[in-house]
Amino acid sequence: MVKHMPTEDTVKAAPATIPPRGESASTPSDGPEEIRVRGARVHNLKNIDVTIPHNAITVVTGVSGSGKSSLAFDTLYAEGQRRYIESLSAYARQFLERIEKPDVDEITGIAPAISIRQRNSTRNPRSTVATATEIYDYLRLLYARAGHTFCLHCGAEIRRDTLDEIAERVLALPEGRRFYVLYPLVASPEPAAATTHGAATAKAKKAEASPPVETIRQTLTSLRKRGFNRLYQDGRVFEFSAPEELLDVDFAKPVYVLVDRLALSAEIRSRLMDSIEICYREGRGEAILEFAPEASPAGEPGTPERMIFNERFECKKCGTPYQEPEPRLFSFNNPYGACPRCQGFGNTVDFDLDRVVPDKGKSLADGAIEPWTKPRYRQLAMDMRKYARTKGIPFDVPFRDLTSAQRNAIIEGDRKEEFPGVKGFFGWLERKKYKLHVRVFLSRYRGYATCPDCGGTRLRTEARAVKIAGRAITEVCQLTVKEARPFFAGLQLSPAETVIAEKVLEEIQQRMRFLDEVGLDYLTLDRLTSTLSGGEAQRIQLATSLGSQLVGALYVLDEPSIGLHPRDTSRLIEILKGLRDLGNTLLVVEHDPETILAADNILDLGPGAGEHGGELTFAGTREQLLADTQSLTARYLRGDMRIAVPQRRRKPHGRILKIAGARSHNLRGVDVMIPLGVLVAVTGVSGSGKSTLVYDVIYKALEAKRAGRNWREFCDRIEGDAAILAIEMVDQSPIGRTPRSNPATYLKAFDAIREAFAATAEAKKRGLTAGHFSFNIPGGRCEACQGDGTVTVEMRFLADVELICEECRGTRYKSSVLDVHFKEKNIHQVLQMTVREALAFFASYPRVTTKLRVLDEVGLGYLRLGQSATTLSGGEAQRLKLAAHLTRQDNSGILYIFDEPTTGLHFDDIQKLLTAFRKLIEGGASVLIIEHNLDVMKSADWLIDLGPEGGDAGGKIVAAGTPEQVARNSQSHTGTYLARALRAGNGANRERLSPVKSGPAGENRSTV
Repeated sequence: MVKHMPTEDTVKAAPATIPPRGESASTPSDGPEEIRVRGARVHNLKNIDVTIPHNAITVVTGVSGSGKSSLAFDTLYAEGQRRYIESLSAYARQFLERIEKPDVDEITGIAPAISIRQRNSTRNPRSTVATATEIYDYLRLLYARAGHTFCLHCGAEIRRDTLDEIAERVLALPEGRRFYVLYPLVASPEPAAATTHGAATAKAKKAEASPPVETIRQTLTSLRKRGFNRLYQDGRVFEFSAPEELLDVDFAKPVYVLVDRLALSAEIRSRLMDSIEICYREGRGEAILEFAPEASPAGEPGTPERMIFNERFECKKCGTPYQEPEPRLFSFNNPYGACPRCQGFGNTVDFDLDRVVPDKGKSLADGAIEPWTKPRYRQLAMDMRKYARTKGIPFDVPFRDLTSAQRNAIIEGDRKEEFPGVKGFFGWLERKKYKLHVRVFLSRYRGYATCPDCGGTRLRTEARAVKIAGRAITEVCQLTVKEARPFFAGLQLSPAETVIAEKVLEEIQQRMRFLDEVGLDYLTLDRLTSTLSGGEAQRIQLATSLGSQLVGALYVLDEPSIGLHPRDTSRLIEILKGLRDLGNTLLVVEHDPETILAADNILDLGPGAGEHGGELTFAGTREQLLADTQSLTARYLRGDMRIAVPQRRRKPHGRILKIAGARSHNLRGVDVMIPLGVLVAVTGVSGSGKSTLVYDVIYKALEAKRAGRNWREFCDRIEGDAAILAIEMVDQSPIGRTPRSNPATYLKAFDAIREAFAATAEAKKRGLTAGHFSFNIPGGRCEACQGDGTVTVEMRFLADVELICEECRGTRYKSSVLDVHFKEKNIHQVLQMTVREALAFFASYPRVTTKLRVLDEVGLGYLRLGQSATTLSGGEAQRLKLAAHLTRQDNSGILYIFDEPTTGLHFDDIQKLLTAFRKLIEGGASVLIIEHNLDVMKSADWLIDLGPEGGDAGGKIVAAGTPEQVARNSQSHTGTYLARALRAGNGANRERLSPVKSGPAGENRSTV
């Protein structure tokens, strides 16, 4: 099996054993058969004991904030990583991530841990889908070993002439023919050094003038010393033994050294190969075979036939040199293979065509080329009109509707027609940059543009000249996974190439299959990983893990079903089972019912969230869970508790946002209507264009129009946006990255609390203002820890230790500030209160309670006011942002956009989310969400379903209407699953092992 180092790390993992293919993996007989956790107390976990069987799928579920991530990631994964790192040498440990020991009594039977989280942390502009999955490493190897280089100028195949190939070709000619073995003479006083493997980059050129006599004499003397006795020129042989003959040699013309004289027969093979080898060594890698001319029937002498061979990697027809394929030639991370102009990034700072042609709906006659509409450069517009008429380029057609050849003609220009084109125009301006007004003018049109040398492919010309089955490596990477699989499956290679490439192709096809199975067949291989969603990034890592064939590892996954359409969930479960069957242990944090019911073992944490959670409410199999009467999760899975279908749908009352001609990625001129004042959900399979429509078109176009920028690059027409006064994007990113960021400061409730403390008699007596009660600015905060409450001590070889500050003992404030009491509590004690406790404590202070009450309503009443934002889950962070918007007095005219708001939410939490959406809408807002959750889909007032598939097969609106209307659409994949959800929500029991969920905005749960 071909092993190749990966381009980049995609998952953090400790080494595990890789068994031979075909052998089943098992846990060592002398090792424990399960992972045992005793006394886990991380975050809100309440000293729980857990048992997780090896070689099984264990799902951890429970309401948001119940301690799932604390158990899975902060306890088990952290301990697995810590033990691996602690096993390394002290020298190696200083370079690795340092993880502190979790607060737990004992963990036994733990395996090397791999974390696959629900976030995309890759920001490397060089990282692509192919490099992240290691497919590109094998592609580089395949092209280096089985690729054929073709001349970019004449199309001839570039290859070295090996001795065996030359012998086969020559000996195939008729026997008896006589020929000379020659190599070109280069007049030099020193012997010609052997220059193979591309060291000599060109043939010996014809001398335009005769070399100096002394140089000729020294060259001939050197030849004679090395055993050569004859020269050859124009069909005549000159002997060194007769010096007078040498006077007839014209050294201003090509002269050849005669190495051997042979007649074709089977016996000369060895001698021929020796002679060719001498030519390669002495003649700078070139050998010439000149056959004696055959007499014509009329008796006239014929023309000598010449065969030229060389071991240099260059074109035989035009002499263009090329680099011989090797893996580093195809790496855009290596200067050897990267495009010299863009250095492997694929783009350069140049004129930005989107700025030069801001409105592609305009024709050339209407001024599509924006800089040529200026009075100074109108002559160029007239020249363009004349050129377009000559070349038959339509002048009254929108720029986007011109063919690529016609657009290129306008951009590139034509020297013969004396038309500079857009590129020539900016090249001329670059030479005038010494003028200030020209620099200002250029800055308006400058931006990141596709590299003109490599066309965005990142590789140098020589790498793009290597092809397999007519495709360069850059062309293969532009294929989607769905398109690339049949290409590699049908690849025809020669027997010799098959032997070399068989294992490499097997690795490529296997990784492609895994990408297909996790529902990412619509991604192109050159797609930047930084542009992937969190769910896509997680499934990329999942596919990579399958490809690595690790055994005996502990995989900890964070909601792998997020971003997946219900149609694809079953494929994900098969992937998880495949990892398990290899001999791995899987610990999955999940809320999806189909995934929960497919697990071998289920852990349910609760019963509530935060301080009310952290307990193990259930542990056992699927059958035991469905029979359990205490578990909240079990009640939803059985259908005892559900969110009923709304009795009526809200009406938009005539306010509709219309987007016409939406264009981006796989959207091609889509027209969409979005009712305002209601809950609108955009649905569809993965890659169908949901995020593209909502974020890349609707959000960006509305923002650009409000800011007075060009919005026509996103769509043709926007109508009804006058009713939208503001746009808010609410995602799951952290609300803060420092321990000082907390719910009270984020909601601005802490301002009122500080003012309440500053208004006390004791504070006034001490001269303390509201600023003294802030831990973010100097004054009242403890300066030893700068308001963090803890001090981090760096341990050179061990994990950094976080100690409670000795100065303030974790209270964050100076003693003089802590002496001030409000209702017998100081500022630190108030920050330690939960939201519910604070509501009662500040009942007479509406400025505080109005902001905190919203937190309780969205299900975050268990959070402490001073709880660090870094400890909040993604679902908690998003609901905290939602709460901040709910505190507004008036939401009229605001369009809220949510991207999968159910991420991290239990069935019970979805009800609270829908209640929050109802409040926003009742306040005059419009809510637009991207969602796969069926509970939210059938609770929406309007659905827009994209598809029918992902990638190029998507980007169309399959269905639009109420959930009932979409459910009746036979063309919609969403409709098939939604029909089941609507039946279940109307009273039928939840269909087991089907992705059925349900719910309305604002309806109370009904208990059967």
